[in-house]
Amino acid sequence: MKKHINLYTWLTVLVLFTASCKKFGDTNVDPTRSSNMDPSVQLTTAQLRFSGDLNVNQRTNIMMTMPLVQHIAGSYVNRYGGAYLRDPNVMGILWEDSYGNDIVNIIDAVKRTTSLPEKSNLNAVCRIMKVYIFSRMTDLYGDIPYSEAGQGVKPKFDTQQEIYNDFFKELKEASLQLDASKDAVKGDVFYNGDVNAWKKFANSLRLRYAMRLVKIDLAKAKAEAQLAFDSGVFTTNSDVCKVDHEDVRNQYEASGRGDIRGNAVSESFHKDGVPGRFTTTFLEQLRSTNDPRLKYMVKYYVDNAAIPPINRIDITEQITSQIGYNGIIPGHYLWNDWNNPLPITVPGTGTYDASSNDQKAQPANFLLRFNAPFLHLTYSEVELLLAEATVRFGSTFGGSATEHYQKGIEAGILQLSYFPGGPTANNTEISTFISSNALLPGREIELINKQLWLTLFLNGTEAYSNWRRSGFPVLTPGKGVDEPSESLTIPRRFEYPYTEEEQNRANFEKVLPALGGTDTWNARVWWDKQ
Repeated sequence: MKKHINLYTWLTVLVLFTASCKKFGDTNVDPTRSSNMDPSVQLTTAQLRFSGDLNVNQRTNIMMTMPLVQHIAGSYVNRYGGAYLRDPNVMGILWEDSYGNDIVNIIDAVKRTTSLPEKSNLNAVCRIMKVYIFSRMTDLYGDIPYSEAGQGVKPKFDTQQEIYNDFFKELKEASLQLDASKDAVKGDVFYNGDVNAWKKFANSLRLRYAMRLVKIDLAKAKAEAQLAFDSGVFTTNSDVCKVDHEDVRNQYEASGRGDIRGNAVSESFHKDGVPGRFTTTFLEQLRSTNDPRLKYMVKYYVDNAAIPPINRIDITEQITSQIGYNGIIPGHYLWNDWNNPLPITVPGTGTYDASSNDQKAQPANFLLRFNAPFLHLTYSEVELLLAEATVRFGSTFGGSATEHYQKGIEAGILQLSYFPGGPTANNTEISTFISSNALLPGREIELINKQLWLTLFLNGTEAYSNWRRSGFPVLTPGKGVDEPSESLTIPRRFEYPYTEEEQNRANFEKVLPALGGTDTWNARVWWDKQ
């Protein structure tokens, strides 16, 4: 079902921003905020900001997590996660923006709708959304303020284990609470108020978080995965949770307000200089398996940062015919690994010397449109997680590991068609690919998670979490060329912002022992057991 962000919704959100929370540290609530805010508007805001907030998505996805998992490299802004240049200000933006905006709003929306029979479904949806927003926070930082967040106090930090236990409780209760015969949910840009779709989303999130625990608590991972599956997860590509953004360029301001209608990940590729390129690691995975996504997702364009993605000049055929697919070594800049100009002929333009930059492959235009959808949770991911659950826990998940694996691959290829102008692969190329990439005995976990790594492209935070909990694909740490890396290994978490240390010091210091005594990006979150 299409979730269109119309003008009325946007104007309503602007009203909310006008009355939104000013950020004093982490969770203080602005006393000027309206005491009569419509919780459905707060829901809309939280949903749009997740993928539409440029400030957060540029730093969290493009600067950090997508380079960390070696999806992209080459752009100057990719250096933080690609060459491991430590900047707590970059890592802290998600914390600063979320606690003062989406978190305080969604907590308030849950409170406003609790114990109100006429808002029972809206309350359940807001509870699920609260879990989803907090999961991104805790998976990146570890222990965070949770039970006391949004209360206008210096909050204690809850352990990630406590937070995850509450996630499972909330998702179970909210799923059971949803009832199609009760109130219509307004303001929902995920599923347009479809409570049955929200049930599947809640259960599929529960599966995702259950599999997060496979290194720290295998018994609980198994139990929660089974309960999630038995309660009803995604069963088709039409179940996917996504937001279809509008074709506008996002903006952000120092105040934290800004246009959130467009896809902020797409905008981030073009915000500062030339966009990042595919890494050699990513391209090799596609090339070595004859993945049909290679020809659809990977293109060459004339290098011009000022041109919006849909207007770039495609020179893929001319370049691939001479050098194939060439990417960026993780940690390197676009200008490293210099290639001599390559004479080509561009239809409608004539002879052109393709520069070294032109010879570094990029994500296809359809992936980076400003109205590209943001895929929050896909059927492909669910099937691949079920494949892994079957390998680990046995055949109680509705099929064999191979069946889930094949369905996950097919769904991952077909989800490209959700993008405006995106391709629809034919059955022959999908079946050929699946038949030649079998789930090999002894390598099941590796192969499943390599496919998850591919299907999570453009969702950097989730790809980073899945890589840390699974260990696949095995990535060789990148290395800075023009400036020395500040870590010899791939960092495992985000560091807390300085403001938290300054303004909530007593509670901040209580979490340091679990990190080895210092707030470092090389420490591990609770579920990322060594």
